[in-house]
Amino acid sequence: MESRDTLDEGKGERRRNKRLKGRQGVNGWRNATSHRPSLDPVLAGEDTLGTDVPSDGDEVNFDKYIEDMVSQVRNNPALSKTKCVVDRQLWMSNSRSLSPWSYRINHDENRRPVDIPEAKCSCQGCINPFTMQEDRAMTSVLIYTKIPVRRLLCERSSRKPRKNKKCVPRYRTVVESIAVGCTCIVG
Repeated sequence: MESRDTLDEGKGERRRNKRLKGRQGVNGWRNATSHRPSLDPVLAGEDTLGTDVPSDGDEVNFDKYIEDMVSQVRNNPALSKTKCVVDRQLWMSNSRSLSPWSYRINHDENRRPVDIPEAKCSCQGCINPFTMQEDRAMTSVLIYTKIPVRRLLCERSSRKPRKNKKCVPRYRTVVESIAVGCTCIVG
């Protein structure tokens, strides 16, 4: 038979495990700041964007989310500025970065969504945090992510290619790389 100390130790261990389990996020352990919502629309998660955040298989919300981003780029000149300067007064991450970037609209008629906002580095070098001037000892490079899009592709009705056989254009889901920001590298 187990002693009272052993039983108490077991209960304490279960309580501790239960508390630790509650600290785990979706992708494992959370850090102390992971529960705070971001003020930056680029960095914001579901907490600040609500139902407009695209979820798996929810193409309507994803398209709406992309349309909203395109609208923001078109209507906010601060997002399209191509100057190589850091503006700490603005809350947008692209203006505060040591490798600032602007946004442009990537337009493609054979793709849905037709317009996707895409980052473009504003500097060749990076901003030196001490002088706040561009330093060409470092290099600004684009950061890419892959997103699903529907592309108009030509599909043959049979496997064997035949002469004079016309293709049938259809939208197919493909994955494309889109620039989402810039970062500094040495070199």
